[in-house]
Amino acid sequence: MNQQLLKTSVQKYWNKVSCGTEFIKDKKFTHEYFEAIEQFRYLVEPEVFAFAQFTRFYGKKILEVGVGAGTDFVQWVRAGAMAHGIDLTQEAVNNTRRRLRIYGFKAESITIGDAENLRFDEGQFDLVYSWGVIHHSPDTQKCINEIVRVTKPGGSIKLMIYNRRSLFAWYRWLKVAFLRGKVFKSVTDVLFDNQESPGTKAYTISEVKKMLSGLPVDVKNIKATVTAHDLLYYKPAIIKFFAYTMACILGWNKVGWFMTIELFKKEKRS
Repeated sequence: MNQQLLKTSVQKYWNKVSCGTEFIKDKKFTHEYFEAIEQFRYLVEPEVFAFAQFTRFYGKKILEVGVGAGTDFVQWVRAGAMAHGIDLTQEAVNNTRRRLRIYGFKAESITIGDAENLRFDEGQFDLVYSWGVIHHSPDTQKCINEIVRVTKPGGSIKLMIYNRRSLFAWYRWLKVAFLRGKVFKSVTDVLFDNQESPGTKAYTISEVKKMLSGLPVDVKNIKATVTAHDLLYYKPAIIKFFAYTMACILGWNKVGWFMTIELFKKEKRS
């Protein structure tokens, strides 16, 4: 499948339902619906708050790449940031606009946009943030290049992408490949074919460092801390205990499904 066809498939997948809304039973676009989305998201992924640090960007111009259901985006607006958001799908834009309206908030802009071709001038944002998005894009490297381009010199970049050497990735391989007799199918292929939208990718920390080499950024931190997804929070206690034990043995900040990346864009030299 060529990249344009793959991107169209990704767009169709997420246009059916924004990430995190598939578990919600309340009537769509109601206050209860958005409250339930937020409660579920931060119950399962509480680490978002420590990573994003929403309140530290009061008055700052920020861009969120891939707003999804708008849960994090609302936090930026609530914290007083001058927030812009893009997403590949109309469904995400509708979710976020309705959500802002219900809570009485106003953002700078919410538009359909492609992370591989951001419609912003160079050096526009104090922060560019993207949680769990650009690994779904056919050209993740191009997404990173674009994110760096639109960040101001001295500005911050906060990204989360999937870690291929994670407990959750190995769990998916066991379930989708090993237990079905497809022992020679790689983790990469399992994720590409069977994890969320078509073409989902995951990277190692060394691969991410290579992707960042040559870009005008300083790396503050790259880590992959174990989360509830790696500990299989929805499984029986014995399985969760096994996952916890493996996390302790293999390294709590190395084998998490969520690889968090914090960067600073270098200042231009005179």
